[in-house]
Amino acid sequence: MSALEDRKKKGLVFNIQKYSVHDGPGIRTIVFLKGCPLSCYWCSNPESQRREPELAFNPGRCLTFSKCTRCLQACLRGAIIREADDSLRIDRALCDGCPKNCAQACPSQGLIVYGEERSVDDVLRVVEQDAAFYTRSKGGVTLSGGEPLMQADFALALLREARRRRIRTAVETCGMVPWKTMEAAAEHLNYVLYDIKHMDGAVHEAQTGRSNEVILENFRKLAELHPDKPILARTPVIPGFNDSEEAVAAIAEFLRPYPNVRYEMLPYHRLGTQKYHFLDRVPPMDGVTLDKSVMPRLIEIAVRILGDRVDFPK
Repeated sequence: MSALEDRKKKGLVFNIQKYSVHDGPGIRTIVFLKGCPLSCYWCSNPESQRREPELAFNPGRCLTFSKCTRCLQACLRGAIIREADDSLRIDRALCDGCPKNCAQACPSQGLIVYGEERSVDDVLRVVEQDAAFYTRSKGGVTLSGGEPLMQADFALALLREARRRRIRTAVETCGMVPWKTMEAAAEHLNYVLYDIKHMDGAVHEAQTGRSNEVILENFRKLAELHPDKPILARTPVIPGFNDSEEAVAAIAEFLRPYPNVRYEMLPYHRLGTQKYHFLDRVPPMDGVTLDKSVMPRLIEIAVRILGDRVDFPK
């Protein structure tokens, strides 16, 4: 693939977040790609799950129909409904995330569209704005999602072009992609953040919608074929799913043979709850919290097995 072809390649991006220090070494810019093969019960980025653009409504920003009706006039499909009490409702059966006419018409950003087609060149133009920070901190760009490698052609083009521009690269992946995609990405990655959620395939499938067979096999191949590539295996600790000593011990034992792999556990949080409401979905874990006593106990188990290869939550 030529550099010109890579720069023109387009994909669906729903956010570009600058100045992150949690998603790879140094200061990083995170490029979030739409689409995920899993449907994790605890997902904090519900806007990332579907491949197509999605319209969201934040009622706290809406000026109300008594002051503004621009979205009604802008919607081409009649999907914006004015209710009897003057509130706004989106008819999801009619809305197809069309080229965000209603969102562009909204003066208060009460309506937003998650997902915009952008080229590699356009994305890296934003990433390069912080090039000075990457140099000083040994940071770079991280592809995230959703599952960024689901948009394989676009993600690989982004990684190749970033490396041509001497930008360090990383990916946050759930590993549920064909091995040929993971293998191709590995050639252009400086760092990998890889989710290992549970070792029991049936439990994994019940909570994420897919078995972990491909995920674990891809991880084994990645760690064995690229022994010099730094990999951070991460486990989101979810109440009632993997917050037991047995679950964490099984993951740590799986990671033990790979010296290039570090391990980090991330405590469950509810930061994405509001976005479910914006998308007219019910938050599956609304009201659920992680007991404060859980993380120290699980970290102790992981350290007992992996020693100083365990990273503590930031």
